Amino acid sequence: MAAVETKKTTSAPVSLFSSAIAGGVEAIATYPLEYAKTRVQLQTVPGCRHNPFAVILNVARNDGIGAIYTGCSTLVLGTAFKVSVRFFSFNYFRSRLADDTGALTPLRGILAGSLAGLTESVVAVTPTERLKTLLIDNARIQMKLYRGEPHTYEAIIRAQSIRGLYHGLVPTILKQSSTQGVKMGSYNVIREFSRRHDLPQNGITAFVTGALAGTVTVYMTQPFDTIKTWAQSARGAGTIEAFRSVVQQTGLRGLWSGSTSRVGRLAFSSSILYTVYEKVATAMSGSLENELFVFTSIPSARC
Repeated sequence: MAAVETKKTTSAPVSLFSSAIAGGVEAIATYPLEYAKTRVQLQTVPGCRHNPFAVILNVARNDGIGAIYTGCSTLVLGTAFKVSVRFFSFNYFRSRLADDTGALTPLRGILAGSLAGLTESVVAVTPTERLKTLLIDNARIQMKLYRGEPHTYEAIIRAQSIRGLYHGLVPTILKQSSTQGVKMGSYNVIREFSRRHDLPQNGITAFVTGALAGTVTVYMTQPFDTIKTWAQSARGAGTIEAFRSVVQQTGLRGLWSGSTSRVGRLAFSSSILYTVYEKVATAMSGSLENELFVFTSIPSARC
């Protein structure tokens, strides 16, 4: 009689705590690249139009190292929160889409990731990205409109109410849904490939797999990220207006502005995120069998 082994999944408390730690570590480690990507997309550093590393050097030389971390605290807290929402919601949607063994097909993995991205966009990403983008855009002008995160938050609420924090919600949903769908789907596929070829399932494998998934994700979803940045900047463009402005001012290539920086950040951040998550989850639950990601496998018949 055939029997199929049902795989375990990570408990909710372990998932929430592990993902929050992973999100905070990832945000701190990769923030300079996020800062450079945003400045490149907003075209605010003369002579550094497509070079994120030149942006970092230019800003550090003119404004000091601390300027590269403008808006960082908002992103760290927001990232810890949004990653917790992402992994928890992914876990939820996965449980609804998985087969009897607890495994996901690649397409269902992409769907679960997309739904998780939509959830985190509404709950966590849009408000924190709005604050971060305004602060980075504010850093380029002499007459500062905002004085740190609390003042930015107060100014938005006072002028636009809670709706001001959700400026750019549509492109953020498009970006996060596509990003998480592609990233989690490709991570599942690559990790399953490594398992089928008997590669060691350790921190190095998780790091490399995360980097590959992050690289694939950037080039498939970058236009959504660029439009989101323009929509959430001080220019306050709507989604359609932001798209038209990018194309008119920079051409279709402008939709991929900041790709180099985002590749560096997302590949590195994905590697950190999945590696730290799996290490913390393993330490708390005692076994990699309890990791978040349960992959598609071909059940074997056992008599």
